[in-house]
Amino acid sequence: MMPRVVSEIEVGDASSSASVSRRFFKFSAVGAGGVIVQAAMLAALLRLTGVHYLAATALAVEAAILHNFAWHRQWTWAERRASGVLLKLLKFNATNGAVSLIGNSILMLLLVGALSLNPQVANLITIVVCSLVNFTLADRFVFV
Repeated sequence: MMPRVVSEIEVGDASSSASVSRRFFKFSAVGAGGVIVQAAMLAALLRLTGVHYLAATALAVEAAILHNFAWHRQWTWAERRASGVLLKLLKFNATNGAVSLIGNSILMLLLVGALSLNPQVANLITIVVCSLVNFTLADRFVFV
């Protein structure tokens, strides 16, 4: 049997795959911090202000979006910081923000409003559902 020769394309693909894996790990770590920010903000708004759970969800999601943007810019995509922060923030809010706000609101309405799940539990479910779409948008559109 002849030894297999690894081509440059395969090496590049493996390297690229490892790079995406590392970046997704960072994205997830930042997202975990965002989950804490979002959950804490949601709890505070629900307990302290009496804001409706959907309005509280939107505000909590925006707090997490701003937290995540700052960390993604500094750490997850640190090597892609060359262009303007304001444009990236607008793109991040327009993509990750829209997916998070719309996705979270629709899923919260379904999970809490229709299925009567606890808002905190439903909140965690919606975060998981939206994260894969957000990673792809951030990597391919925002931090380019």
